[in-house]
Amino acid sequence: MLRPTLALLVALAAPALAQSTPTWEIDPAHSSIQFGVRHLMISTVKGRFPKFTATAVVDEKEPTRAVVEASIDAASLDTGEAKRDEHLRSPDFFDAQKYPTITFKSTKVEAAGDHHYKLHGDLTMHGVTKPVVLDVEATPQVKGMRGETRAGARATTKINRKDFGITWSKSMDGGGVVVGDDVDVTIEVEGVKK
Repeated sequence: MLRPTLALLVALAAPALAQSTPTWEIDPAHSSIQFGVRHLMISTVKGRFPKFTATAVVDEKEPTRAVVEASIDAASLDTGEAKRDEHLRSPDFFDAQKYPTITFKSTKVEAAGDHHYKLHGDLTMHGVTKPVVLDVEATPQVKGMRGETRAGARATTKINRKDFGITWSKSMDGGGVVVGDDVDVTIEVEGVKK
């Protein structure tokens, strides 16, 4: 399942935050990393990783030079069902005891239209590192309630969990599998200029 994130990834706000001082910290109280995966091929189970940190260093004049790093606590995953979460933390899936952290480190940022970017980076999950590309939509800067400068972004990507060695599933009678391979990742970030 993922969680690609993305910290997965996530801090993908980098390009969005390209407007002033170069360093931004993600505000976890106003940000989220979510994932969705098919169950029995008829519904989508959604979950989130509430514990993560991320930073973005951005050149105001050259947002494509942004550097983004994120770290996610794999054991923090939450799908709203305690038994399922326990199984997802087990060696069948994330093996959170052995691989407690999911990380993302950007390698390149490409402009992809007005306020849109392609954020390339290395996602490490379950002991495996693979390149991923996030589609990022940035928002303009605003002043927060305490006068601080804030900006945000929404990033999405799709990964195949088997690429990261997360292969558990069972075949169903009549075809299909219990857990789908593709994981949709959605990251909503709000950054605060340091």
